[in-house]
Amino acid sequence: MADSILLHPIGVIRTPYSDKAETPRQPGELHEHAIGVITLFPRRNFEQALEDLEGFERIWVVTWFDRATSWKPKILPPRCRRKRGLFATRSPHRPNPIGLSLCTLIEIKGRTVRVENPDLLDGTPVLDLKPYLPGVEAFPHARAGWVEALDKEQPQPFTIEFRSLASQQLAWLKSEHRIDLRPRIQTVLGRDPHPHPYRRIKTYDDGSSVLSIWSWRIFFRIQGACVVVERIASGYPAGVGNAAHEWNTLHDGEAHRAFHRLWP
Repeated sequence: MADSILLHPIGVIRTPYSDKAETPRQPGELHEHAIGVITLFPRRNFEQALEDLEGFERIWVVTWFDRATSWKPKILPPRCRRKRGLFATRSPHRPNPIGLSLCTLIEIKGRTVRVENPDLLDGTPVLDLKPYLPGVEAFPHARAGWVEALDKEQPQPFTIEFRSLASQQLAWLKSEHRIDLRPRIQTVLGRDPHPHPYRRIKTYDDGSSVLSIWSWRIFFRIQGACVVVERIASGYPAGVGNAAHEWNTLHDGEAHRAFHRLWP
């Protein structure tokens, strides 16, 4: 048996996700109809290899997690309260960081393949494409191990309620600065609003919690199975930059500067 295996990417996928924190954990998780564009490399007859694939509704996209740097035999998955064996999880940090994503196929033009709702970082190398065959690959009643037990403990996601101040602030950020935090808030807090190493959530002694999304802070409380989002705050103190050009060097700098004027 060979000590090593040499793999050659066949292309790359471009997606809206440049940050691990904002990337869905499963295809279609954010339900936002994001588009991924796979471009296969030229001069390798990939145009012929793609023939007949367009008749399939879904395809497997096999990738290489090129930004995964290490792995551990046990990890703490999202929603879980204890560590699990790596091979019983879908973590991208693996001995061989191979990814497998099931995506909806939109169209094929030449060497370009457009798919819907990928769960991959922008620029991820693509190793292979395979058609999804529902007759032999769909087993909806198969046992799902610890995930199944977890779903029984928390069968429904948390509901999200936005107080008027939070709704006003979110609407202003979206309309004035094209910063839409609401989908990410609903995804993260709806799945599990409790602190976790993979989620930027802190809980305080008074029962309140804060979720960090990029440079913004979302303050909320957990009331049973409901998460009440009370307000949004800037992650930068008001005096961090006294001159306009200093704000321009910060993430969403101008938005934070205007936000502080409205909600000091």
